[in-house]
Amino acid sequence: MNERMRAKILAGVFAGAFLILIISYNIFPEKYLRFFPQPFIVPLFLFVASIAVYELALFFGLGIWIRRRGGVPGPLRYWNAFIEASMPTVIIMIAMQYIAPVAVLQSPASLLYFIFIVLSTLRLEFTLCVFTSAVAAIEYAATAFVFVVSAPESGWDPLITSGFYYIAKGLIFLLAGAAAGFVTLQIKHRVKTSLQMLEEAHKMKDLFGQQVSLEIADELLKQGRDVQSKRMHVCVMFLDIRDFTPLVEKKPPEQIVAYLNALFSTIIEIINRNHGIINQFLGDGFMATFGAPVPVGNNSRNAVDTALQILEATGAMAGNGTIPPTRLGIGLHTGEAVTGNVGSSIRMQYSITGSVVVLASRIEQLNKQYDSQLLVSEEVLRSAERDELSPVALGPVHVKGHESPINIYRLA
Repeated sequence: MNERMRAKILAGVFAGAFLILIISYNIFPEKYLRFFPQPFIVPLFLFVASIAVYELALFFGLGIWIRRRGGVPGPLRYWNAFIEASMPTVIIMIAMQYIAPVAVLQSPASLLYFIFIVLSTLRLEFTLCVFTSAVAAIEYAATAFVFVVSAPESGWDPLITSGFYYIAKGLIFLLAGAAAGFVTLQIKHRVKTSLQMLEEAHKMKDLFGQQVSLEIADELLKQGRDVQSKRMHVCVMFLDIRDFTPLVEKKPPEQIVAYLNALFSTIIEIINRNHGIINQFLGDGFMATFGAPVPVGNNSRNAVDTALQILEATGAMAGNGTIPPTRLGIGLHTGEAVTGNVGSSIRMQYSITGSVVVLASRIEQLNKQYDSQLLVSEEVLRSAERDELSPVALGPVHVKGHESPINIYRLA
């Protein structure tokens, strides 16, 4: 594709040059005749047009070749590089039939080599760039030695009729090709790095997408390792499968994994839909957070909606036989937490810490005591602003690790 692009650019450049030559000749014919002999104008126009036609034919020919056979073979690329690098030489030799050779070699015609050397970078191969410049350097110097150095014309500065002068210009062409080759190496390296980063980003997004909503995944990928530690108001959920050991102790490992995958895949989808993030799996349960790292809507309402939808979905799956009858224990608490990346340069983990996490865990454990499936703190119930709920007050409850009793409500 790079070969086709380069051919397309060259076709456009020389087609434009041909039009400019035609238009300017018709507007300023006397200026043309001052610099170019009349017999030279027609061959010049025809050769510029032929380059445009050649590159256009190459563009379409490469398209057919690639569709039928795949990539362009190396020998063909080198042969084409040789032909293109020789085009300025042909123009110079044609001009020498009508203009003094020294004047031609000093004219802008020699600068045409740089067009082909610069555009050789699109081939993205160091050796092809150097090869193109080497052809230009050798042909330019050889032409100079044959037509100028071997038979210097009188009246010209000895410097521009010396072999050293043209060897030096040839070396400049060669250095330009080496510089173009270096650019191609940098381009290839940067493209490769960009593709690797893009692939890694897609992998990371796919991985995040299994546990968090797309909004949160995008935000985490944007922030990368620079997720700043800060205080945020969050709602924390702890979920546990009740009587998990008796439920699976007589089942083979394959059935246990299939059961957990069926259950958690549905639960994760619900959490994602309600803008939550699963911080960590804890055996037969997990901890999830709403409101960090990206707050979306009412954190407590999102958490309550998630919990109720999880219980409804679990009951439906058990009812249709997708999973065996399953009871869950869910605890919710809201408050301020410290959020951010925790770990080292080897491994980082987005973490939520603070008393809100501890209390949410303790509330979830109270489900065993009250034979319930969903318990929330008074703070969650108040901030969720869900008037249609029918909470059952369980009174102030002492929880482990907390001095003052907290008001707990049963929602399911």
